[in-house]
Parts: sequence; C-alpha cells; structure tokens
Amino acid sequence: MRNDISKVRGLLVLVAGALLLGLAVACTSDETAGEDGLSGSIEIDGSSTVGPISEAVAEEFSKVHPKVHANVSISGTGGGFKRFTVGETDISNASRPIKDSEAEQAQANNIEYIELTVALDGLAVMVSRENTFVDCLTVEELNKIWKPGSTVNNWNQVRSSFPDQRIRLYGPDTDSGTFDYFTEEINGEVGVLRDDYTASADDNVLVQGISGDTNALGYFGYAYYEQNADKMRVIGVDGGNGCVVPSDETVANGTYSPLARPVFIYVNTEKLKSSPELQAFVDYYLENTGELAAQVGYTALTSYDSEKAKVRAVLTG
Repeated sequence: MRNDISKVRGLLVLVAGALLLGLAVACTSDETAGEDGLSGSIEIDGSSTVGPISEAVAEEFSKVHPKVHANVSISGTGGGFKRFTVGETDISNASRPIKDSEAEQAQANNIEYIELTVALDGLAVMVSRENTFVDCLTVEELNKIWKPGSTVNNWNQVRSSFPDQRIRLYGPDTDSGTFDYFTEEINGEVGVLRDDYTASADDNVLVQGISGDTNALGYFGYAYYEQNADKMRVIGVDGGNGCVVPSDETVANGTYSPLARPVFIYVNTEKLKSSPELQAFVDYYLENTGELAAQVGYTALTSYDSEKAKVRAVLTG
C-alpha cells in the first residue's frame, strides 16, 4: 500500500512538473513574440539626414509591433553602405543614390536591394544670426568659395560689397551623402571640395560652429536647419533664376535649385523576402512616412504608390 501511495505521489509530481514546464514555454513564447507572431530585430544604418525619418517610423512601428526592435544607427550615407553591401544591415538610409563602386561591392557579396524614395529634402546654406550682410549667394559664388584650391578666405573676396572679414567654413564630412550631393551640384563632381574647413558627421557640431561664429558659412540638410532655426540664419541660393530660400514649397516644386533632392532607404531584398518582420516594417514605412517625414521637417512625396509597387514586385517575384 505504501509503495502504491509513493507511486501516485511520484506521478502527481511528474504531472505538476509537466504543467509548469508548459506554462513556462507559453510565457516565454508570449514574451518573445507579439500577438501577431512578429518578433526580432531590424538593423538600420546610414544617413544622418534620413535618420530622423527612420527613427520616427521605428518609434511608431514599435507601438504596433512591440516585440520587433528596429535599431537605427547614424554613420553617414557612405558608412551605412559599407555595412549594407556586406550584409550587416537590413536597411540603409541614404541621402544620395548608391554609387557604382558601392553597387559593385554589393554584387560581389551577392547582396540584392531595392531603392525606395521616402521624402524630399533641401540642402540649407547658413550663416550666423549676427551676419547682417549676406542674404543670398549664387551657385557661382558658392563654387568660388568651396572649389578645390580656393583661395577665398575673406568675405570681400566673394563680393566686393561684403566686409573685409575672414570667412570660416563648416560642412559634413566625406562619408556624408549631403557632402556628395553638395559637391556634385556646386563643384560639378562628387567628392571634390576644398579641405580647409571644419568637417563633421555630427550636425550638432556644425550647428554649434555656425551659430557661434559671426563670419561662418556652412551647409547641411534643410530639415536639420529647421530644428535649429533659432540659432542660425538660412540664406537663399540663386541657381540662375533668382534667389530662392529653401522651404517645403520650394523644395517640392523644384524652384529651390539645384539644392533640392530626394532621399532614400535601400532594402536588402533577400532579407525582405524571408523576414515577415522586415516586410511589416517596410510596409509601415511607406504607409506612414509621408506624415512622419513632414513631422520631422521633410517634404513628403505626393504619392508613394510607385514605391509600394517596387516592394510588391520583389515579394511576388
């Protein structure tokens, strides 16, 4: 009889243990996946210009899919492509199209991708708020200042009516897509620029430099200028049809020329096909980026239908 009781007790312990294990597995499953079954992480890196858009999308996406973590890093467009073309990231933020050399690197590593336009942006040219004499510069004057080998060191070398004051220059570093775009449009070739200026990948450093220097001249993305408009003064650019100041309207209608541009995300297509989490994130991005881009200072596209069609084409083969 005693042996029978022991057997029953042992059986009860085993049953209880199995129930507890089942509950633990269920709890673990609930903790690692959302109600829709989506979980995991998405790695995003690249442009400091596009970064705020992706960060805004990631923040809102996490409210809908709390078990999916979209990690957004900022290493510049060039830095982002270095990681993307070897398969380290799922999405690369870019403020310029991918270069041929970067595309070749991706091909060498069997990385296929789609390019999606997510917003429009302008490059703002700025001076200190204490600067009272510059309201507009022509593309020719900007080229005179920024071209390789330029000997322009004083404002009166730019225009004789400007004062005899030393000019100090600030701009993005060479890993930046903004650097590439500015050099191509102002100097006629990507990456060609004088090297005696304060360069930084951190837009905050540029803001501090320009705002704190009476004789400063600098450039970076218009959206970031808008966030710091109380610290600096934006000036107009004359691309041949008169002086135009950047704004949502002038960027969208193309009159702020030549310093208005589209900005992009690049998505790894193999990861997109195999990851429901990445599919959900990209769908959410294109569905909501118009509103979110505007909230962080960028100009939305009039329609995202063509970008959505690119994604559908990848997923349907």
